[in-house]
Amino acid sequence: MERINDFFLIRWIRQLFTVLLIVPIKLYQWVISPVLPKTCRYQPTCSEYAIESLRVHGPVRGLFLGTKRILSCHPWGGHGYDPVPPKGAPIFTIKRKKTK
Repeated sequence: MERINDFFLIRWIRQLFTVLLIVPIKLYQWVISPVLPKTCRYQPTCSEYAIESLRVHGPVRGLFLGTKRILSCHPWGGHGYDPVPPKGAPIFTIKRKKTK
């Protein structure tokens, strides 16, 4: 019975941290984003991506993915459609040089 309680406690803490990370993003979307010019290079926007990654992957992986996306948002970064990877998919890939 104690294992079940531990499972629910860990799950509750994970959900709490996820919500605590989503709230400031929502505040940004409601307060700051409407007064800024629309310059997002990606679809979905970085804030939408961050919220979705937190909901799908939880606070640790979701925060990593959201931060990675925001850091790639610059003139030399990517652009276009970039969805959140599905749960269980690798969150980063290693590009190797081709050897002859």
